[in-house]
Amino acid sequence: MVLTQENVPSGLLEACVVLGVSNERLKELGQLRGKDKEAVLEAEVLQVHAPPFVTKESSSNGSERGPAPAFSRAQRRRSFKKKRERPLSTLSGSDQTNEAPSDDLSVPQNIDLIALPQLCFPDGLRITNESREDRFHFLVFTDVFGNQTHGVVAQYCKPVHFHPDNGIHQNDHRLNKLQRLFTTYSICIISKYPYYNALRDSLSCFLLQLKTSRMCEFEEQVKEFSAKLALVPIPPPGPLHVVFSLRPLQIELPSRLDVDRPVIDLDLHLPFLCFKPKQFLQIISSILMEQRVVFLSTDWAKLTLVAECFTIFIHPLRWQHPFVPVLSHQMLDFIMAPTAYLMGCHTHHFEEVAEELDELVLIDIDQGTVLSSSSNTLELPDVPLTARDCFIFRVKGLQLHYDLDACRAGSRTDINELRSHRRQWQHKVNSLILDVTTELIVNIFSEVCDFLNYEHRVFNSEEFLRSREMTDSEFYKKVLDTHIFHSFLRDRLNRKNDAFTRMQLNVRSETRRRAMTESPRKPTMEEIRKYVRAENGLNSRLGVSMPNLADPRLLTVPVRQTSMRTVSFPNVSWSPCRPIKTFKLPEFPPPLAYQYVQSYYNDLIKELSKAITTTTPDDSALLARYYYLRGLVNSVAGKRVDALGDFQSLYKTDMDIFPIELLNALVDSLLAEERRTAERRPDLKRLISRVKRENERERARPMDGGTVKRFELPKKHLHAEDFVRRVQESGIVKDQGTIQRLFEALTVGVDSPSQSVFYLELEGQQKQVDPETFCFFYNLWKETEAAAQDVDLPVVVLEHLETDECVYKLSSSVKTSHGVGKIAMTQRRLFLLTEGRPGYVEITKFRDIEDVKISSAPFLLLRIPALKIKTSLRKEMFEANLKSECDLWHLMIKEMWAGRKMADSHKDPQFMEQALTNALLMDAVVGCLQSQKAIFAATKLAYFDKKKLEVPMMVPKTTSETLKHKINPSLDQTSPLAVDVLLYTPGQLGVSELDGGGNPKLWCALSDGKVLVFDAASWSMQHNSVQVGKSRLNCMLAVNQQQLWIGSKDSFIYIINPRSVSCNKQLTEHRAEVTGLALEERTDKFSPTVAYSCSEEGGVIVWDVSTLQVRRHFRVSCERLQDIQVQAGMLWCCGGDCLLEVRRNGTLHRKVSLPDHLLSSPRGFSSFLLFNEAERLWAGFSDSSELCVWHSRDLSQPCCRIQLKDCSGVVCMIKVKNQIWVGCRGKTRGKIYVVNKDRYAVEKELLAHDDSVQALCSAEDRYVLSGAARADGKIGIWKVE
Repeated sequence: MVLTQENVPSGLLEACVVLGVSNERLKELGQLRGKDKEAVLEAEVLQVHAPPFVTKESSSNGSERGPAPAFSRAQRRRSFKKKRERPLSTLSGSDQTNEAPSDDLSVPQNIDLIALPQLCFPDGLRITNESREDRFHFLVFTDVFGNQTHGVVAQYCKPVHFHPDNGIHQNDHRLNKLQRLFTTYSICIISKYPYYNALRDSLSCFLLQLKTSRMCEFEEQVKEFSAKLALVPIPPPGPLHVVFSLRPLQIELPSRLDVDRPVIDLDLHLPFLCFKPKQFLQIISSILMEQRVVFLSTDWAKLTLVAECFTIFIHPLRWQHPFVPVLSHQMLDFIMAPTAYLMGCHTHHFEEVAEELDELVLIDIDQGTVLSSSSNTLELPDVPLTARDCFIFRVKGLQLHYDLDACRAGSRTDINELRSHRRQWQHKVNSLILDVTTELIVNIFSEVCDFLNYEHRVFNSEEFLRSREMTDSEFYKKVLDTHIFHSFLRDRLNRKNDAFTRMQLNVRSETRRRAMTESPRKPTMEEIRKYVRAENGLNSRLGVSMPNLADPRLLTVPVRQTSMRTVSFPNVSWSPCRPIKTFKLPEFPPPLAYQYVQSYYNDLIKELSKAITTTTPDDSALLARYYYLRGLVNSVAGKRVDALGDFQSLYKTDMDIFPIELLNALVDSLLAEERRTAERRPDLKRLISRVKRENERERARPMDGGTVKRFELPKKHLHAEDFVRRVQESGIVKDQGTIQRLFEALTVGVDSPSQSVFYLELEGQQKQVDPETFCFFYNLWKETEAAAQDVDLPVVVLEHLETDECVYKLSSSVKTSHGVGKIAMTQRRLFLLTEGRPGYVEITKFRDIEDVKISSAPFLLLRIPALKIKTSLRKEMFEANLKSECDLWHLMIKEMWAGRKMADSHKDPQFMEQALTNALLMDAVVGCLQSQKAIFAATKLAYFDKKKLEVPMMVPKTTSETLKHKINPSLDQTSPLAVDVLLYTPGQLGVSELDGGGNPKLWCALSDGKVLVFDAASWSMQHNSVQVGKSRLNCMLAVNQQQLWIGSKDSFIYIINPRSVSCNKQLTEHRAEVTGLALEERTDKFSPTVAYSCSEEGGVIVWDVSTLQVRRHFRVSCERLQDIQVQAGMLWCCGGDCLLEVRRNGTLHRKVSLPDHLLSSPRGFSSFLLFNEAERLWAGFSDSSELCVWHSRDLSQPCCRIQLKDCSGVVCMIKVKNQIWVGCRGKTRGKIYVVNKDRYAVEKELLAHDDSVQALCSAEDRYVLSGAARADGKIGIWKVE
């Protein structure tokens, strides 16, 4: 069986087509010679060569068919049929004839030859009196599904001599009496990949060979040249390029920069040489708006190269409409197409094209102009101002002239050395240009992500448009309705980790560092949730160490500027330039002989094996590329089992480039004996089963990548569940509890049904909110938000506020005890904005309030409601005659006061954020209902004001003094997620921010395989979540600076690169839930690093960290193996029923059983610690409120028991200095007990969380971090004394 699936990666060549004029037409021309100095003829397809060029059966009569020894899909179809009256080789004029095997020319699928002559000779095929120099141009073919194939065309001249008898002769012999003319032939190399430079170089080498050869050898030479290119494998994405030799040049195939990027083998600086930044941005804008765009040039080569560059510049958006960069004169009617398109034609056709249609965007590459076919200017909206200014600044810093860079270097006498230097310069320039253009796209679309609801896959386009500057709104209105933007949204909702996502994180990090805070503006609630609030981050850093949490200074919220004209743009490179390695292919064999091709593959496999052997395990990225190439070569060479072995090694080394489709084809093509051989190897058997599982998952996924919905206001009544979903989609708030309280507020009954602005079902039925109420509430919320953003505070007021402080509520003008003015509420304080001469009078900070109440103030014969506030900083009470607003302000201030008190007491800034949300919702509910019971409805949202009556406002003194801070990793979730594992990794000196950052990190594993990364210097979320599987994560281990291991319930060990924060490796040898990881200390610098992993059923695997190979594996006898530790060369294992000390070979050394009084415990041991220096073994129990301590030298001695008051069971333990920190399930709350390890005494009992403490980790013995179960879901940061 042969690999014949369409998804098998092809080699460099798909097909080679020779085009020109046939002998018959040349004879006809001979009869007419002398009449025209230059004749224009219709070109024909003369030759078609496509792989496979040789097969095993072509050299043997055996019945078994071998693999096609070329990188080919090996799937052909007849797309062009031409009856041959004589063999094509008669063009040579030789008496020799080679019978063609068929009268049909057949080519691979997706390649149509009908229009190819016009594309290869776009200005016609001409018979001339003079020879022309060789010319090249480039083609793009797009099928109905949008799949692209690329072509490079070389046009070259050959002399034609006419005999007196009207015969022709094409060999260059001395013929004095013959007329000599020149005809043009085209050789078109068609490839699946846009290797324009490499294929042009290849054709240049081949044309040099043709000039010194006889025409009788022409067809065989073309076929041999094609067969050589078919032997060239395509490198996978990453830092490895492939080099092959076609004398006299060494030709390099660059790999894709990333999995999500296309191949870039062209000079990206060409458009910058053709267009000024203004015109450049007009072209980008036209493409993003899906206009009908026509490029024009007098040089056919420029059309494709420049158009291709612009499709690369808009990445990750993808052009999805017709793309025909070269149109011959006969194909100009294509521009009448009713859809958007990118096309190109000769400048001679400018007037003809402009007259055909209005609203065409005409781009003259030679003149650098961008015009409309209906006017001399382009009326399309400009790119947004901030993105435009940043782009123009970046472009000014680009050095785009090679000669300026090379002027300091000496003349290179070796052509390949000169080309290598030029490639290095081009690679550097291309990288800089990609940074600039990707930053442009990020600046245009970055804030789109703020208006996405990932849970319900909704984009709130109306709010996004409403938030844009007036000058930018027209641009976004046009772009938001395009197909390419819809695909972009789908990728964002699928959380695709592409170049856009990575740069977006870098840009936002840069924005935070620069702290642009010229004019305070009220952030939306979405921004409040996204960014770290002032209290949520602490900015003091000690080198690359942990922050000093005692520092009272706080981080500020980044404030978005309305314009970036006043902002400087520092020159930075967003993506670190990775060193590129090259792999040289062996010299090509005679490519039309099966045995020689097989020998070539064997040599190629040997070279790859040598490269794998000499590559250090630390360079896993390069090693993975070698595995990929060797697996690819083994597969086409017929060594399928060896190929499976290579792909298994690749799977463990780098999953990002794992060729799942090729592996599917490989598995399906296995012969019976090969399948039996593969299944006898456990690693290959597991690989095959994983392929089957992945295929099932792939079939279950939606074909279109998932739907994208636009947010729409409801048109029917909403039950509670529908109401929750709609509010989450709207972006008002995500928390389900808050939304439930909002639902209760909007469904409060009123006296008169006719005045009801809500809808309440009949008695016994569920409550509902009617669509009018929802729309009214939604619009009021947005209007209030917009009005608050427009509050213009005088400079004298801004001087009293923090840089991140914003006014969220402003009263009407009222009389107060401090004068007449408007009361303003920020997230920190109340102040009076005095009238007349604007001034600032502070009323109080929320944390200083002692009492808030309503009283009545006499006014003539009336008594007006007045709000009174007592603060700790003033003796007199503040009083304001708020009249009808009094009740609402009373509720809001009490909620903010209670939220501040709880935030301060619990060191949890999210309480204040939630209180602010509650207060603003109260304001919107009262404005929406406008009834007598509006205030009563608003009280449903007074969460903290009620909670302070239910739970103590103050936490115990010991807890308050030890707790420094809390962070919430579930801010973007609709409900809290459990914090299952925590790991702190110290910073790395000398590592740049863009290369993973030198700051310490906190790794947090949440439910269902989600991993978050926090910058431990500021406690801000550093990256988007990394999804590692779908199951619960049990353990983490920082193996080295390149590997962080995570054990999962799904039996896999996932390996994350701490710098790139990406998971591209897996260890799959365990057969059950992975429960523990441990690292053995190296005895010396030459010894290998060894790691241990254990699984629930008792399996233990010893790993070589550098190679990720299994060194040993064994089983230990216990119930549910939960954890392991390595001490003094011995392995300690914690099972549910015992603790085991095991030798390195797996044999049992000692055993500790459950104490007699705990034999009835259903779950037994939960955690343990071992200290060699103290010779003590500590253990905790899942269902017991005590710790047991044994003397590790003599385990037969009775254990010492330590009682933990109000503890329901121990979950985890860590050692910090001379203390043992124990995380427990309390009877009502999660607790942490701090035990002195020498005195066996509980020193502190900390009320840590509202749910059990699931995880503990130490940060440099200065702080302890605790993670809570689902009901709490927060991380506590505790000071170590």
